[in-house]
Amino acid sequence: MKLKDIITPFSAWSNIVKKPVTIKDPLNERPGADRYRGFHKNDVEACIGCGTCEAACENQAIDMVPVDGIETTKEDSGLRPLVDYGRCCWCALCVDVCTTDSLTMSNEYTWVSDNPDDFRYIPGVDKKPWDNSEKGWKKPDYSLYDPKRVDMEEIEPDDRISNFIEIVKGYSKEQAEKEADRCVSCGLCIATCPAHMDIPGYIKSIRDGDMEKGLQLLYDTNPLPEICGRVCTHRCEEVCSIGVKGDALAIRWLKRYIADNVPFEDYKRILGLDSLPENDKHIAIIGAGPSGISAAYYLRTLGYRVTVFEGKAKPGGATMYGIPKYRLPMEMLEQEIGLLEEMGVVFQFNTMVGREIKFTEVYTAYDAVFMGVGYEKPYLIAIDGEDAEGSIQAIDFLRDVNENKKPDLGHHVAVIGGGNVAMDAARVSRRFGAEVTVLYRRRIVDMPSDPEEIEGAEHEKVHLEPQAIPTRIIKDENGKVKGIEYLKAEMVADSKGGRPKPVAIEGSETILNVSTVIGAIGQEGYFEFLGTEFLEKLEMNRGKVITKENMETTIPRLFAGGDTVNKTADAISAIADGHKAAKGIDELLQANK
Repeated sequence: MKLKDIITPFSAWSNIVKKPVTIKDPLNERPGADRYRGFHKNDVEACIGCGTCEAACENQAIDMVPVDGIETTKEDSGLRPLVDYGRCCWCALCVDVCTTDSLTMSNEYTWVSDNPDDFRYIPGVDKKPWDNSEKGWKKPDYSLYDPKRVDMEEIEPDDRISNFIEIVKGYSKEQAEKEADRCVSCGLCIATCPAHMDIPGYIKSIRDGDMEKGLQLLYDTNPLPEICGRVCTHRCEEVCSIGVKGDALAIRWLKRYIADNVPFEDYKRILGLDSLPENDKHIAIIGAGPSGISAAYYLRTLGYRVTVFEGKAKPGGATMYGIPKYRLPMEMLEQEIGLLEEMGVVFQFNTMVGREIKFTEVYTAYDAVFMGVGYEKPYLIAIDGEDAEGSIQAIDFLRDVNENKKPDLGHHVAVIGGGNVAMDAARVSRRFGAEVTVLYRRRIVDMPSDPEEIEGAEHEKVHLEPQAIPTRIIKDENGKVKGIEYLKAEMVADSKGGRPKPVAIEGSETILNVSTVIGAIGQEGYFEFLGTEFLEKLEMNRGKVITKENMETTIPRLFAGGDTVNKTADAISAIADGHKAAKGIDELLQANK
């Protein structure tokens, strides 16, 4: 043995004077690093319960559960994540995908308990010592999904102002797939959509490149995807979880992409419509608008014979006669209606119930009746001079234009109102060369029109005059419109907490020289075709027909839907009503077998 071998072990004694690397009390003397991924925290007020964390967790360590005191709203599911530390691996993917940045992790990592149930808790609800910890893991600066939506290409204002070519060009394959990749499949959009469409499902079909599956998912709840892909009010986008910290997903445009990229001649095969069941029941539909078309489609798929009575020469209701062609080309609507005709739905056009055929005859001859008559009767502005030549209603004006009638508007048009119909009337007037001013009682921010319609109008040089209350229409010596007088308004807070009210400013009279005035302050339903006997039995409230959950009215076997029933007065709500009514009619007739 060498001397070195004997001495070497004694060299370890030199460590006696060094600071030990071990810790006597590791539970208290060894804090986690500043960005350590420890126990979860959640700002329950910022959280919207989208469930993205649950979907991302590979270990199924997160469950979305209801929490007392948190109500379900259109922007909030009312659920909050419950973490199971028997499954969690502290990867922090749940934090990285959180759409609101509410979920974080403290740098605390020690927790002792002899009760295994303690390790399943709701961060931010079940109070913990680390709730106020500033240190720990937070969502990095980068994002796992692009916060900015793929822009939709449009025809430039100068190139579109003189024609009715469709403005929106639609996504390419690459654009649609890139936009679809932004979806986190949270599902908040499903609850908000009146038709409860499987939005995450059909967006996934775009990612998978399976357009046929996407079309099937669209038609499960909406037989007019070409229309809704263009003019839907897309309230689903208002609650999109990725829109909290970025741009909402372009759900409407993705729906359009699917419908535009499946050949129409393949629809029947894809949707399984080549061979439909048949029964001996016959249903009448009054009105070929979105609700009537929806009811007709779903009733026909259930085997019912369906006849649609429509007072005009073409189907579509307000979508055909009220929406300008630059927003909705007519061939889109005609294509979708053509599918129903191939399915065996019978349309009787130029047949107004109450004129060509009595309602009593229809009600007696059919096993059930669905009424989707829409809002055809415009409200008057109710000011002096409204009877002047050149004072017209937007709904009539838009119908004439869609029937290829060229209006004589003159040099300057005043449009009264702030909804989508007002914007349509203003933008159509610009396409006939008129200068256009929109007079609206409240502020621009209060306008009920879709923001993109307001923006489009401004791009086309429509002048918006907010806080303007029309008082009279001025006539020339021949009884024609030559001007409109309005008062400027100030917004006064509502003592009851409602939205501010416009109050006219005394002495602020302003006269605008115009040649045409277009009223666009709303419409109401027309029910006189029912006749006195049935009108007395039909329960209504503030112009709306009262229905049961299945859309049946207070008149047995008479169902209703669309603008005359629901408060939202948009195409997707009408479509949802028609679908619900079809189910209601089926349940009624099956029960009475």
